[in-house]
Amino acid sequence: MPNSPYLANLPADLLARAAKIRLAVFDVDGTLTDGRLWYGEDGRETKVFHVHDGLGLKRLQANGVRVAIISARISHPVALRAEELAITHVYQGQGDKRACLRELLDALQLAPEQAAFTGDDLPDLPPMHLAGLAVAVANAHPWVATAAHWQTTRGGGMGAAREVCDLILHAQGKGAAERERWQ
Repeated sequence: MPNSPYLANLPADLLARAAKIRLAVFDVDGTLTDGRLWYGEDGRETKVFHVHDGLGLKRLQANGVRVAIISARISHPVALRAEELAITHVYQGQGDKRACLRELLDALQLAPEQAAFTGDDLPDLPPMHLAGLAVAVANAHPWVATAAHWQTTRGGGMGAAREVCDLILHAQGKGAAERERWQ
């Protein structure tokens, strides 16, 4: 992972933040997806998730970092994808994402600096301000991007979450072992 372009020349303070992460939280629409909403003729919603993101989330979990989803919307495809990835902390229909993150941190007995929050738009700002590591995806709204400690090079739904996962594993000294595992 050291030769990944988005992991090259990272600031020491960013690596220090990422090294502390024990909980990685992701928004859905615009972060785990590209933000477009797809509806069929029958009114059913579909979503597209990137396989790279899924493997990254699984690798975080395998390395002891909990993964959670906090979304303002309620969507059956999100529940299905979370189940497939064994993500047990899934909170949909959350109008106050910061309060949800605070409750999750309390339940897991974690401090805010042990949490990362990745998002793309204005409802993600409050939990980003609480989290020890705030990440904006490449195509995030400019106000969100300026509030982040780091911004991915890939857009939401296009591998951005994988970059966050790789950053955390790299900062925690687990990136090389992950890479060797697949050699």
